[in-house]
Amino acid sequence: MLGNLPVHAQSLTAPAAIAAPASAVRGGKEAAVTAPPASMALPDASAQHISFAALGAWQPLGLLGLDDTQTVNLGVRLDHVVSSAWLRLRFSYSPALVFPLSHVRITLNGEVIATVPFDREHAGQMVTKDIPLDPRFLTDYTQIGLNLVAHYTLDHCEDPDSSALWARISPTSEVILQSALIRLPNDLALLPAPFFDRRDVGRVDLPFVLPAAPDNATLRSAAIVASWFGALADYRGARFEAVSSLPANRHAVVIGTRGQLPPEIRPASVDGPTLMVEDNPNAPGQKLLVVTGRDAADVDQAAFALVLGKAAMSGPAVRVSHVDIGQPRKAYDAPRWLPVDRKVTFHELVDNPQQLQVRGSAPDAIRLSLRVPADIFSWSGAGVPLELRYRYTAPTVQNNSALAVEINDQLVKSYRLAPAKADDAQGHLQVPLLSSPGGGTANALEIPAFRVGSANQLQLRFRLDSQKTGLCQSVASNPVQAAVDPDSSIDFSRFVHYAEMPNLAYFSNSGFPFTRYADLAQTAVVIPERPSPKELESLLTMLGHMGQWTGLPSLRVQIVRPSQLATAADKDLLVIGTGNSMPLFARWRTSLPLAIDAANGGAQAAPYSVREHWRDGTRLHEGGAHLDGDGAFAALIGFEVPGNLHRSVVALTATDDAHLPTLLDAFDKADSVGRVQGDVAVVRAGSVESMRVGPTYLVGELPWYAPLWRYAVQHPLLLGTLGVIAGLLLAISAFAGLQALAERRRGI
Repeated sequence: MLGNLPVHAQSLTAPAAIAAPASAVRGGKEAAVTAPPASMALPDASAQHISFAALGAWQPLGLLGLDDTQTVNLGVRLDHVVSSAWLRLRFSYSPALVFPLSHVRITLNGEVIATVPFDREHAGQMVTKDIPLDPRFLTDYTQIGLNLVAHYTLDHCEDPDSSALWARISPTSEVILQSALIRLPNDLALLPAPFFDRRDVGRVDLPFVLPAAPDNATLRSAAIVASWFGALADYRGARFEAVSSLPANRHAVVIGTRGQLPPEIRPASVDGPTLMVEDNPNAPGQKLLVVTGRDAADVDQAAFALVLGKAAMSGPAVRVSHVDIGQPRKAYDAPRWLPVDRKVTFHELVDNPQQLQVRGSAPDAIRLSLRVPADIFSWSGAGVPLELRYRYTAPTVQNNSALAVEINDQLVKSYRLAPAKADDAQGHLQVPLLSSPGGGTANALEIPAFRVGSANQLQLRFRLDSQKTGLCQSVASNPVQAAVDPDSSIDFSRFVHYAEMPNLAYFSNSGFPFTRYADLAQTAVVIPERPSPKELESLLTMLGHMGQWTGLPSLRVQIVRPSQLATAADKDLLVIGTGNSMPLFARWRTSLPLAIDAANGGAQAAPYSVREHWRDGTRLHEGGAHLDGDGAFAALIGFEVPGNLHRSVVALTATDDAHLPTLLDAFDKADSVGRVQGDVAVVRAGSVESMRVGPTYLVGELPWYAPLWRYAVQHPLLLGTLGVIAGLLLAISAFAGLQALAERRRGI
């Protein structure tokens, strides 16, 4: 969206020259950080430290062979100019190298800016070295290249695949930026920057300035805007604090009618739905995005225009004349979900076909994100059909070259790659298909359905074995290559939508069941009559997650108070509040799997079957279990809407509203999300403990014949008996028919 807005100001303020990196690396278990030149002191504590893990390299970067390269991408915010930059490289390397010849080259956008030599003293250890970067090379998007040049012998016939040729870059390596805030113009054309800048890989922390007692309409507008920012933030995550006054030293979003705006903001005229960008008077250089109008309907229209019509905006303010939000979304059509009603080709899953190609003997896997509805169900036990076509540099002889197909890091199947054929020299292109277990060629592979969840990653790992057959023989001068055809496909259309609920794992991974409709048309969010700032923060942040999961603003979400629950009939409910503020918990006490007692801070588990297990596996009798309330905690609870079959409630609650943010923190950590399951997840002191306490219910539908078929499959003797009876009846019917035909021919 803003790729054509480079930060040219950087070249005007950057220093003219950067001293070369110091050459010495001192030892110990981890070598000391290299002392910087006097002309380039290290940035102070206020500098921004961005780890390689935050830039996407969450695992060590392996550099293998004579000449191997790994890259890390760095962005610089539109509203910042970098005055100095450092690369703090943490790495280890093979002790078997020829050290005068072996080193790592550091490049910025292809320009070599430094080399890091290896020495024998620190071989095999973790070494830390600081390398100054010329900020003039840092653009909106900068590619940091790490190129290993390594040798283990002085002979001319080194094996490029020798195990002695390696270096590993730690994900704790980091880029350190000293930058200054620059004042951007008040221009809506820059949106979503500076409130969200896609160059920034950090979490989006954006406060929302709301009226002191916001009504449902205002909160609905704020929720729509929060879901839009959440969709933009995507993997970065987003957190939206709710405040009643303009923040200091931060950008912010201001939402409210003309009369509800903070006193520091008094636009000259607001005669309809209006969007404005203004300077934050409490924070020089920071901006305010103002969504306002004469009344609540105007604010709603302005919010719709912001999330849907940004492309035509420019200038410091615009008045919205009309917005059409279109028809309601169909079920399961979220933009970030794979279509489940047709076959999906790989070219729909990548931004560039180059992502389906790899080079080198042991390249990183080709990774494809597969986000599907949480309730897809294979009632017949069938797998996920995968049609895979690929090509590769074929070996001249049969070796261990192979392709491994994995889903979520679990091996599905591995295929040996065939050697080159004689007719390849005649111009024939080799595009082999996956081989079936019987040895014949086939164009389909089935991924077991039990290995597929709501958020998945398909990994295709090529291992192209060396063709070297002896010392100084057949050493390839060009790297081997492999590619997956963009017309390869995967198909989820054979599955039905059917799930056993409650299952908080569905909610924590994909927002199901609320995200079943991407615009949240079947969702109502229930908040207290007088919500606290922490409860409002939970509302806005969870709507941000909804946008992250679907890729679409929550245009049709409904906000209600407990007294207005009748207006949300036949909807799934997201309830946010504590025992003190949410009277629904007392009304639904017999249905709750876990009820937090507001009076003493304790909690009472609902009665549950002896078939169920507590989290430590101990069987309990029918009845309840009292949880000690000495410590505060937060909980995520799932259950069926009382009196409304097949509708779901997910409640975010806590012993007090100050601990609601611990639930939001859990959603920011992948390991915590992975531990959320069952119908109760208790979050305390950074830990997540899940359990199943209450009864389950089913949502979705199976084909009418599915229960009969499943019952028959589970009873093979009965199935065999029915088969024999059916065969006899068919034989008797055929015999009677043939007898009648013969009699007619004889004229009887």
